[in-house]
Amino acid sequence: MSEDNEKTIRVRTLFLSDMHLGTKGCQAGLLLNFLRDYDADEIYLVGDVVDGWQLKSGWYWPQSHNDVVQKLLRKVRKGTKLVYVPGNHDEFLRDYLGANFGGIEIHDQHVHVAADGKRYLVIHGDQFDMVVRHAKWIAFLGDWAYTFALFINTHLNTLRRRLGLAYWSLSAWAKLKVKNAVNFIGKFEELLTAEAKRVGADGVICGHIHHAANRQIDGLTYLNTGDWVESCTAIVEHYDGRMEVLHYPSLLRAREAAEAAPMPIERGGARAVA
Repeated sequence: MSEDNEKTIRVRTLFLSDMHLGTKGCQAGLLLNFLRDYDADEIYLVGDVVDGWQLKSGWYWPQSHNDVVQKLLRKVRKGTKLVYVPGNHDEFLRDYLGANFGGIEIHDQHVHVAADGKRYLVIHGDQFDMVVRHAKWIAFLGDWAYTFALFINTHLNTLRRRLGLAYWSLSAWAKLKVKNAVNFIGKFEELLTAEAKRVGADGVICGHIHHAANRQIDGLTYLNTGDWVESCTAIVEHYDGRMEVLHYPSLLRAREAAEAAPMPIERGGARAVA
């Protein structure tokens, strides 16, 4: 049931989060290409798909963002099951928990059973962010600072491209270099893993912190989908139940390198490179 072309890669389940549609930082073009390249029996949108915080302060909704929504809806019409687990930026959808809109289920959290029988708690994760829960004004301030860092990022990388340098993320570098941010990520991972254990799951699949991961913590699997603002990552479940984090820009670079490689030519029974 591949959608667009015979090269579409089909997986059992696709997990995406933190697209932040409605913001200038959203990499909607890359996301749309990813959705063309990958198809799934089931898709989980693990929160912060639409950025209600930014849309409240100023409307921004280009055609590329609408194309992403239409692409997802088209997959649903073609038989893909879609589960939407809202986050803090699209928390307005939490007013509709348990609803089903044309094949799109909305849940605060959900247990996904993989092909190998393992159970994963799927949750955005903001419920375990003490700043979001108890000091929302600080969260809004942090969101503004992050948006500003992305603005600087865009112009910095325009210059880097002109100099022939690779993409480099200022905000991602800052998050991983600042000790408090590193500690926050570690604590977040521990809390989400503990919650998965509490509900009897074998692991957790979450988003929120824009930091993709696939690791073992206390005997459970911690998976984070990352984001589509900087890293452009997703999690796929293959048909044997294996979970994998995909970094789409790396996949594109590998594909471009393979396509640019010289083709071997047959010469008298031997293979030579042109």
